[in-house]
Amino acid sequence: KVDRSSSECRDFLVAYMDWLEQAKSSGRDNEAITNDVVAQAHIENYALKLFLWADGEDRAAHFNRNVVKAFYTAGHIFDILATFGDLTDEIANHRKYAKWKAAYIHRCLASGEQPVPGPMKGEDEGFEEDAAAAGAGQSPANGPVRGSRDMPSLPQGFYVPPGASGSHSGATDSMPVAPSSPTRSPPSMATATHIPESSDGVSLGPEDLHRAQKYCKYAGSALQYEDVTTAIENLEKALRLLTTGTEEE
Repeated sequence: KVDRSSSECRDFLVAYMDWLEQAKSSGRDNEAITNDVVAQAHIENYALKLFLWADGEDRAAHFNRNVVKAFYTAGHIFDILATFGDLTDEIANHRKYAKWKAAYIHRCLASGEQPVPGPMKGEDEGFEEDAAAAGAGQSPANGPVRGSRDMPSLPQGFYVPPGASGSHSGATDSMPVAPSSPTRSPPSMATATHIPESSDGVSLGPEDLHRAQKYCKYAGSALQYEDVTTAIENLEKALRLLTTGTEEE
């Protein structure tokens, strides 16, 4: 347990606070810092990248500390997304699953047990204990999709502030932050004075246009991670929303 009154803890927090103030001052032109939509896209994409990698390793029965750390870190990065508003059902499900899996695999490795790959099926012994420890409640009914086999790395230009390493670094060895030179996102859409219509005659409200713009920014952020699949999915959502007025297929 971290002693919050210790000099090491104070030095660590002061170093982060000083760095955050410097990053805020020097990042006035960085949309990942000044634009909530862009920031949300960066955070969500990195959390998903960690989560999908850990899930792929878990399903392949490759259990080790890196898998635990990836699930644990992804779960807490998903927590950060709640500062932008209510989580989608998909993200909330991933967060719950990641926290539970991190606690479950950690307990199994510590006790010498063989973890069960993938989502739990049935009332396995110790599951409720793991879920409570992770703040997960229960395992999702449907597990997440497979991830890639390569351990995800931080995007180019990510770095950590001085003093970030050491015993207080938590479950991860480094802390992902916004890139110093991100790709410029499209300019914000001006507020419409009338309700526009798509080429198919579908009426679109300001909220529809905002969501479509958000999906386009998500796609752009995904491409920074060379995640073509996610980019295509978000662009398809934007196109479907603009042409049909709904995100549902």
